Amino acid sequence: MGLLIDRFDVFASGFWLTLQLCILSGVGALLLGTLVAVLRISPLPPLRWVGTAYVTVIRNAPLTVVWFFAAFGLPALGSNADFLNIPGLNVVFSRLSFDLPYFRFAVIALSVYTAAFVCEAIRSGVNAVPPGQAEAGRSLGLTFGQNLRYVVLPQSWKAAVVPLGSVLIAMIKNSALAGFMGVVGDLSNAAQELVTAEGEAVIPVFIGIALGYLVMTMPLGLLLDRLEKQRAVAR
Repeated sequence: MGLLIDRFDVFASGFWLTLQLCILSGVGALLLGTLVAVLRISPLPPLRWVGTAYVTVIRNAPLTVVWFFAAFGLPALGSNADFLNIPGLNVVFSRLSFDLPYFRFAVIALSVYTAAFVCEAIRSGVNAVPPGQAEAGRSLGLTFGQNLRYVVLPQSWKAAVVPLGSVLIAMIKNSALAGFMGVVGDLSNAAQELVTAEGEAVIPVFIGIALGYLVMTMPLGLLLDRLEKQRAVAR
């Protein structure tokens, strides 16, 4: 415990950077995953093929491979992901404005990878909506997009929220790869610096890292348990 107290500033800085990475990646994964889910249930076969191909490829690829393509593929295409340096957003998430773009690459890699699992969680929620709901919407003259927006998706979120929470917890744990893939200052990178550069004991350092991730994942896990119990009571 002495190490955690003496080097609390290092752990706190790494925790804050990792939390920023998880928040940005979570929002990106939810947006992209919802879009891919819409493609997968689209009445147009080409769109369904695109959605299915995305999920099949990304879900079966290792995260390290996705990270490699984000970190080295985007620069090869002439991009350093500075489109994420959004005015206003970069005030709260200051690392978005850094010239060293590995943080932005990490956000893209985690978002793209997690979106495939978000898509399947949302699709399972859509499948849980009674078919009569969509049919009623069509009978009222709603288009496919209107049916999704006003009828299907609002109901599917209720069934998909617990699987989505599990996906986000997995994403938070996957973010531990960031420090080993070039992101400077996160929890994993802080552990490397303390162990290698400053010669700190390995076990106390990684106990501190584990506690940092538990602080992020346990509240979400407790919230999911509560939601599941509420759904069980409602049923």
